[in-house]
Amino acid sequence: MADKPSRALVLYGDGLARFISPAQTHLHSFASRASCAFLALPHSPPSENEDSRIIREFAEILDSTEAYKNLDVKKDKPQETCAFPSVAERFMGMKAAIVTDNLSLKSFGSMLGFKVFFWNEMSENDDPLASKLVKLLGFQDGKILDTSDFELVFVHVGANTTINGFKDIEFANHLVGDLLHMCQSDSDVGSRLHTSVILSYGATVGDNDLEFSVSNNNHKNANELSFLIPRQSYMTKAGKLRENIRPHCPMLLAQYQNAVTRVDMVKSFSFKDFIENGGNLVIPADRFVHEVAFKLWKAPKYGA
Repeated sequence: MADKPSRALVLYGDGLARFISPAQTHLHSFASRASCAFLALPHSPPSENEDSRIIREFAEILDSTEAYKNLDVKKDKPQETCAFPSVAERFMGMKAAIVTDNLSLKSFGSMLGFKVFFWNEMSENDDPLASKLVKLLGFQDGKILDTSDFELVFVHVGANTTINGFKDIEFANHLVGDLLHMCQSDSDVGSRLHTSVILSYGATVGDNDLEFSVSNNNHKNANELSFLIPRQSYMTKAGKLRENIRPHCPMLLAQYQNAVTRVDMVKSFSFKDFIENGGNLVIPADRFVHEVAFKLWKAPKYGA
């Protein structure tokens, strides 16, 4: 536990887990320094379109599914009010922002009390993009300012998105490389910046996705005694079994803060390495924002 509240940057690669390869060296380097785990998602509703999936899965990592259920993403009019409490009301006044070019995500984030930026707003001058993002969190020229515009910034990068000349997974790789360099060269930044990288699989489309399973019964080394293994805590909520957990294609999560996060045995940003060597196994996706808020001293600890 840090002796001061962190400030958090979350890079969310929506659907980018399918494109990871050995070429993304910065992502692999980040995973080797980080604490790695999976975020379990519920099954997709039948006939869900892509825009609905993007908002629904983002709502999961914000623990805002009730707000999503009241949102009609097919409507063009903005959803300006919501009975669901804002992010500041839920987390002790936490100031939060989202950077995205997805219009539905912009509307949803605004409804939840996030300040939303489009990517072109982050490219108005020649400063490196990583510097602009951490400046939102009060880091400037390697120093920590006493106040900041935000305490939490989500960066949303979708598949087939091109930003600053880099396409989707290459942009994520490039941004993570810049952030790692900044954390290593600026000790003040590294000690207070809590960075999460989430890569999801996007829409699940066929039997090939079943190979990315976190269920014990689906592993090659499963045997007749597998049913004796206790259920993991991610499969329950408030003492009751979660009925709708999807056992395959979870989100891949790596988290790093210098001298704060644990380091496991993972060496590459991949499903295989995470499931064999990751230190945190599986948590429900809807607990993610609570874990991050705890690092910011904005929420009590969830779990062990």
